[in-house]
Amino acid sequence: MRIEAGRQASTTYVVGVADTAAALGSGDLDVLATPRLIAWCEATTVVAVASSLTVAQTTVGTRVTLEHSRPSAVGTAVAVEATLTHVDGRLLRFDVTAAEIDGPTVAHGQVTRVVVDRDRFLARLQG
Repeated sequence: MRIEAGRQASTTYVVGVADTAAALGSGDLDVLATPRLIAWCEATTVVAVASSLTVAQTTVGTRVTLEHSRPSAVGTAVAVEATLTHVDGRLLRFDVTAAEIDGPTVAHGQVTRVVVDRDRFLARLQG
């Protein structure tokens, strides 16, 4: 495995009813829920490094810091961008930004992931 800083990915999502704070229980408004936005940010970091991993490897999230600063209504397209800014062995740190298409930034922050061996990681569940 050789992953270098600078890798990037961009994904686009459209806020649906199932993505709202009311639907996910993180509030009672029909706007993009922070937990869904976090999931979108993590998914984008996965895309950024997927092609650099072996079949036996994957990454797992270990830390998310996100400032969700603006609401997004149902039907709004949101682009999420992730840039790998720091690599320390298996530890990967990404800067993430989410913005409405041709519109304002709705969130920014960092996601930290660690490269793991799939089988060894899952074996830990066996106790």
